[in-house]
Order: sequence, then C-alpha cells, then structure tokens
Amino acid sequence: MPTLHAACRRPHAPSGAVGCRRRAVEAGSSAAAALVAMALGAAGAAPLTAQASVVREGYAMGTALRIELVAEDDSRPRTLAASEAALHAVERTEALLSTWRNDTPLARLNRAPIGVPQALPTDLATLLETALDWSRRTGGAFDPRVGALVDAWDLRGTGRAPTLEALGRARAAAGDAAFTLGHGTLARLHPDAWIDAGAFGKGAALAAAADTLRALGVTRAWMDLGGQLLVLGAPAGDPAGWGVRVAHPSDRTRTAAHLRVRDASVATSGASERGVEVDGARLGHILDPRTGAPAPAWGSVTVVDADPVRADVLATALFVLGPEAGLALARTLPDTGVLFLVTRGRDAEARWNPALERWRPAVNPAEPVDSRSTLPSTPSVGRLP
Repeated sequence: MPTLHAACRRPHAPSGAVGCRRRAVEAGSSAAAALVAMALGAAGAAPLTAQASVVREGYAMGTALRIELVAEDDSRPRTLAASEAALHAVERTEALLSTWRNDTPLARLNRAPIGVPQALPTDLATLLETALDWSRRTGGAFDPRVGALVDAWDLRGTGRAPTLEALGRARAAAGDAAFTLGHGTLARLHPDAWIDAGAFGKGAALAAAADTLRALGVTRAWMDLGGQLLVLGAPAGDPAGWGVRVAHPSDRTRTAAHLRVRDASVATSGASERGVEVDGARLGHILDPRTGAPAPAWGSVTVVDADPVRADVLATALFVLGPEAGLALARTLPDTGVLFLVTRGRDAEARWNPALERWRPAVNPAEPVDSRSTLPSTPSVGRLP
C-alpha cells in the first residue's frame, strides 16, 4: 500500500517562523516505502498499517510541527489536501497570535496607546476571553498578561535576576494592571504591559487544525506541535486510542507513564528542559503570575482534554499551583485528565485525578523511552509504537 510523505523541514528557522515549502512523495516501491517507514519511525510514528499515511512536517510558532493523517485507499488525495489545510490553520493562528513578529493583531495590541480600547478580531477576542476566564478560575496561577515579568527576568534573552525594585515595577504592569477586556475590545493600561501567548498559542493552533480536519472528514490523525499532541480517533486495530508515553520529568530517557488517548489533546508542563541560568542558578521558563517569579521545578504535569486550548492553559496553571493545590483543582475537573509526576530523587511519584482513568494510565518509571519517540526540543510527551 503506497504511503504519502509530505516533508517540510526548517531545522534552522528562527522562533516565530511559519511554514515552508512542501513536497509530497508517493512511496510506490518497496525501497521507497522502507525509507518512508524509517522517516516515520525516527519521529516516533507507529508502524505503517494497511491504510496509507500522509505525514507532513514543518516549522510553525517557533517549534517543530508534525501532522500524520490516516487515509483509506480511495481518499489519499483528499487526505493530502487535508494535511495541507491543517498546516494552513496553524499558520493562520500564528499570524494572529505571534509576539515574535510585529505584524500580528496581538503584537499590535501589545503596542496600543495606553487607555484606548482596541477593537479585537472575533477569534482573538474569544481566545483572550477564554484565557482570562481561566486566570480567574485558577486564582491567577495562569495569566497571559505577564509580558512585563518576562522582560524583568529576560526569559527571551540570556536571563537575569531582577532587583526587588525592578520586579515590583514589572508586577505593577502585569495581570489586571496590564490590560482590561471589554465587549470585543481590549485596553492596554501600562506602557510596559504586553500579552504573551506562549501558554495558550499552541493549543489554539491545534484547535484550529482539529476543526479543519473534522470539517474535511478526517477521522484519524496525530499532530505534534512543540510537544503538545492532538489525536483524532484511534489507530487501526487499537480502538482504545493512540499510545502516548510521558517521560520522567528530570530524565527524558525514561518512561514515567503510559496513556491511551483518542479525540483529545495532551499537553505537558515542566521546568527541567527549558529555562535560563543566572549566577549559577537555573530559572525555569514558567512564571507564577501571583509572585512574579519562576515556578519551582518540582516535576511535571500532563493534561488530557478534548479542547487543546484548555489542555495548554491547564498544563501551565497546574504546574504553577504545584502537586498539592494543583491536584485539588484537578479533582474538580470531571472531563479533564491530569497526571502529576513529582520528582523524588531519581524516581517520580505519580498522582492523578479520577478523570484520567478513562485514558488508562499505567505507571512504569523504570522502562526506558525509545529515543525515536520524542523530538529533542520537546521531550515531555512521546508516542508509543
């Protein structure tokens, strides 16, 4: 059975780069099929099934993007077109939310005159309303209005520890003091204030891609955008869902847990892989908006939810809250599975809420992770063969 492989790579693209040239190859010979199978395996895909797979790889929102769709014999051209449409959906989200560029609606809002309400595009207004609603629901553990704090700690540069005075100024330009949301409008309240979409942007892009794929009739798909996953349906022969393995929070070569997921998104937050080092101390990249400081590195949290935006937001919020307060909140979420991995030396203690049971969690911290199953830049979540 032929396999379509749409390759799209930009390994040296700058943060915020979007898209690249595409090419599609139909692997009709056994040699070509073997090469494609090797390419799929190198990125953690399952072995090829009787159905053809369309795989598209690219670079969007400053990170790696991989789309894999399963096509029946008579739907390969439609599936290839659907993969292109999903990529365009991600690109459109980047063109809406990127703060690494100056030409997006969010970037323009971040430079808006102080105190003057700005009309919002409908899709951006919806996203910001959702984000600020979760800020309220999490007691401020999540808040996208933290741009001044990102600057204070220089998290987009080499990093620094701000003085108490500098941190105080940054906190005065964050949260409710930074922006106020009206009916379809947003007003910037402080000259240092800006909104960082980093904790909901990938979820928004995956949600847009999922809507596009469903509208085009795609029923089985796997997407990985910088470590956040989106799956539709289940792979052939496994109605329980796609296999997902979660790496140990401090050792990505070890598997800490297995999940079986379908029709959901999986997002993981932790402080072990990203961050900056200042005066010999490592600072995580996840800020606690309530204190203005980086959240401590206690382990990781993985969230499974049908809504990619909610999964993205909650992964950040629950990590900031920590394993005790975070689990208390997670237990109030009937449709959102949450797994906490708390580091105990070389081991990881697993805790989860009742909603995770539907995804069949299996904890096995001693089993090594196949190095082909994760991208080097996104080690938190991998895929089972």
